[in-house]
Amino acid sequence: MGEARIFSIQEITRYIRMKLESDELLGDVWLRGEISNFTHHSSGHMYFTLKDEGSRIKCIMFAAHNRKLAFMPRDGTKVIARGNVSVYERDGNYQFYVTQMQPDGIGSLYLAFEQLKKKLEAEGLFDPARKRPLPRVPRTIGVVTSPTGAAIRDILTTLGRRYPQAAVTLVPVLVQGQGAAPSIVRAIELLNRIGEADVLIVGRGGGSLEELWAFNEEIVARAIAASRIPVISAVGHETDFTIADFAADLRAPTPTAAAELAVPHIAELRETLEHLRRRMRGALSACIESRRQRLARVRRSPVLLYPRRYLLAHAERLDRASERLRERMRRRAEQSRQRLLGVRARLAAAHPGGRVEMAAARRREAERRLAAAMRAAVKDSAQRLAMSMRQLDALSPLKVMMRGYSLVYDERAERLIRSIRDVQPGDMVNVRLTDGRLECHIWSMRGEDGFGGNEL
Repeated sequence: MGEARIFSIQEITRYIRMKLESDELLGDVWLRGEISNFTHHSSGHMYFTLKDEGSRIKCIMFAAHNRKLAFMPRDGTKVIARGNVSVYERDGNYQFYVTQMQPDGIGSLYLAFEQLKKKLEAEGLFDPARKRPLPRVPRTIGVVTSPTGAAIRDILTTLGRRYPQAAVTLVPVLVQGQGAAPSIVRAIELLNRIGEADVLIVGRGGGSLEELWAFNEEIVARAIAASRIPVISAVGHETDFTIADFAADLRAPTPTAAAELAVPHIAELRETLEHLRRRMRGALSACIESRRQRLARVRRSPVLLYPRRYLLAHAERLDRASERLRERMRRRAEQSRQRLLGVRARLAAAHPGGRVEMAAARRREAERRLAAAMRAAVKDSAQRLAMSMRQLDALSPLKVMMRGYSLVYDERAERLIRSIRDVQPGDMVNVRLTDGRLECHIWSMRGEDGFGGNEL
């Protein structure tokens, strides 16, 4: 059998630590117990013990985690803690490393708180960009709280001490129990409708998570976010956080702090006013001194000491300027006159009377040429007519008939007889002479060749 391995205490302690840290259950576990031996170290870490009826376990909560706590742990506080179990190697003790912690008995409320917070944060209701600045010197402070609680007394006392000039409008509401949330919403809406307040303080004194729950309601958060008037949330103590704190334009740790944030201190205002008064006096003194020095320089200036000299110089410049002006006016007048003459010449050339006279002359010339052309045409036509008449007269059958010729027509004088073949013996014919007509009866016919003669 081989020799058994021997471990050091550190090695076995580290092994146990690795086993514990690798365990799924112990790596992320919730424990319920009562706090004892609580110590808040100057480093910020919290050291304490969680115990129940049967056992106890040492715990540590590092500063990076406990800064997120909404409450301050104390001895005897029953809590629900989340974390992991491991071993502190130096001492060989196992202990619980806490990452989250909440008071016991309100687990459901805490879960509802976280869920609503994540929902509204995702909607942008807590976005710093939508936060409005508070007025520097408000005239009226609207307060939404219980009229009988310590919060209103603290607020009124602080306002009266710091800035008694401010008016306070209190709208009493329920701050816990059933109906508290709707009461707060109605008060915020009422102050917005009235519109007299410059800033609102919404809150109450300290209490348990159940007592503060009205300020964790969604309707209250949305009413605060929808308010046209800037809202200061002042719920509980410094360690108490509510949904209203995240939705408000400014969170105050206490009602007293809310009053301090809402108004300036009158002594500070007086000091500021006195400081501004001193600055104004200094600025006025400096301005007066500067103007006095400028006046002294002006008085020493040659313009005031020898005004005539400067007036003469200006007079000379005025004369020269006047001469240049007259010369420019003369040239401009000459240019205008030349342009006027040119325009007149163009107008005369374009005058309608000249155009009418020229048109009349052209018309008369056209009439003269037309008359000459007509006379020439008539003369030419008369000559052609006379020539044609002479030709027609020379060719006229009457002329032929005057030389002993005649024209022979049928009995009805409708058809010209040109040949003996056109008539028969016994026919009646009409013979036209130059001076009349003869009605003849054909007794016989004889051709030029002597043949074909016929007698009746």
